[in-house]
Amino acid sequence: MNDPTTAAALVAALSSAGLSVSFCESLTAGLAAATVADIPGASAVLRGGLITYATELKSTLAGVPVELLATHGPVASETAAAMAVGCRKACASDWAVSLTGIAGPDTQDEHPVGQVWLGFATDGDVSTAQCQFSGSRREIRKAAVEAALAGLLARL
Repeated sequence: MNDPTTAAALVAALSSAGLSVSFCESLTAGLAAATVADIPGASAVLRGGLITYATELKSTLAGVPVELLATHGPVASETAAAMAVGCRKACASDWAVSLTGIAGPDTQDEHPVGQVWLGFATDGDVSTAQCQFSGSRREIRKAAVEAALAGLLARL
C-alpha cells in the first residue's frame, strides 16, 4: 500500500498554499489521483486528471505533440514533461504531475520493466525525474505513485 502519510502531507501542503494539482497517468491508470482522493480534504486541492494509458491518448488528451512521441516514444523525459504541461492546461491546475513507464511483465523497446518517468509542471517551471523500480506490476505502479507524490511534495 502507498504510504498515506505522503499523500496526507501533500494534501496539507497544497491546501495551506492554496494550490491545486492534477495528474496525467499512463502506467498508474488513475492510481495517483485515487491515492490523493483517499485523503480527507482532497477536494480542496485535487482538480482531476487524465488517464493516457494508450500512447495516442497522450497526444489527443494531454496535447503531447505527435512528433515528440514519434521521436522519443511514450517512456521518456520529454514525454513526461509534455504530459504534465498538457494536463495542467487541460485541468486548469496550479501543478500537474505525470507518470509514464513500464509496469511489466515485458520490456518495451529499450526500456526495462520498472523504468518510470515523472513530470512536474507549474507556472513557468517543468522538471522530470527518472526512477527504476522492481517487483510485480502492482508494486511498480504503487512505487511510481509514491515517488510522484513525494516528488511534488519536495517541489512545493
